[in-house]
Amino acid sequence: MNWFRKMMVGRYGMDQLSNAMLILSILLLAISSFTRLSVINALAMIILIPCYARIFSRNINKRREENMKFLQWWYPKNMKLTQFLNRVKAYKTYRYYKCPQCGQRLRAPKGKGRIRVTCLKCHKEFMKKS
Repeated sequence: MNWFRKMMVGRYGMDQLSNAMLILSILLLAISSFTRLSVINALAMIILIPCYARIFSRNINKRREENMKFLQWWYPKNMKLTQFLNRVKAYKTYRYYKCPQCGQRLRAPKGKGRIRVTCLKCHKEFMKKS
């Protein structure tokens, strides 16, 4: 294992973009094994080759810039997915509302009847049934 550590000195290594590329290629390889389509298999290999090229690259600044661009693209999508999953987990105990004035998402407990909801952002009050 020491030889691998010595080989990786001065190289970029793994980051979020490399992880995403690796996971995508593994998913495509799994799909191609079930469907027996060689096109999907070739696409997985096309994604896997630049993934390893990034990992073993010595141009660290260029790889860091690529990763930052990926994160700027990925972060909003990841946040929306996380918010959606949180709402799905809490659908039995909370109701979600949108403020009519500013559009802020608000959460209120279910089963309380008609309640007055106050937006924390713009302080608008409105009545809703929970």
